[in-house]
Amino acid sequence: MPSSPSCSARAIDRLLSIMDRLRDPQGGCPWDLEQSFATIAPHTIEEAYEVVEAIESGDRASLKDELGDLLFQVVFYARLGKEEDCFDFESIAEAISEKMLRRHPHVFGDADIKDAASQTAAWEATKAAERAAKKNAGTLDGVSTALPALTRALKLQNRAARVGFDWPEPAQVLDKIEEEIGEVRAEIDAGAPRDRLEDEVGDLLFACVNLARKLKLDPETALRRGNAKFERRFRSIEAALAADGRIPEQSGLQEMEELWIKAKQAEKL
Repeated sequence: MPSSPSCSARAIDRLLSIMDRLRDPQGGCPWDLEQSFATIAPHTIEEAYEVVEAIESGDRASLKDELGDLLFQVVFYARLGKEEDCFDFESIAEAISEKMLRRHPHVFGDADIKDAASQTAAWEATKAAERAAKKNAGTLDGVSTALPALTRALKLQNRAARVGFDWPEPAQVLDKIEEEIGEVRAEIDAGAPRDRLEDEVGDLLFACVNLARKLKLDPETALRRGNAKFERRFRSIEAALAADGRIPEQSGLQEMEELWIKAKQAEKL
């Protein structure tokens, strides 16, 4: 049963009060008192990923807990902002409310938007207009450098595509990937130094992100699926060896490759 607005307000007020107590120089938590924006930031990234993990696992009880942890990160930042007299929780909530009103004119105004695709286009147009209003704004401005590399690559490509810098077809991206593989191979054959190899492998990964984008796939999600698949199949190798009283170190590449193929085939049954 949904909570009433007054219950929600009380819950938020309670959380804010807990945060205030934790940061109280007189009797607060020593660890919390030592924290800053910079020291909390890594925890925020971790908590966000734990929310994603809970969603992917389908564990709603865990999701509730993880969302609470993520909300606490916002509350922590709000308290730090209040101490510096630059913002607080109320101003954060007001700012996002105003932004949502501004970016949903079809809901809170008289704009006519028929479907989700049209809304996405309108949303991006509004964001672009907001960026353009800033002095000397560029197409790629505002794409955070703190994002995971795959996610940032996708956002950079989406921005460039909106101004026409994009291949029309996925097949053209595949050609680019093959080109990048050739360049990586050439650098390996030439005994290139680490920085050259890093550059070329980076170009290859960037092209792979572009392929995912052209296929309307999220590269971060695709790689997470790939990670899960690898883990599942490797654990199957370990289980098969354990049944024979061995561990991977007591096997060899050829045997483990054969067990990998069996695990892969079993998934298709």
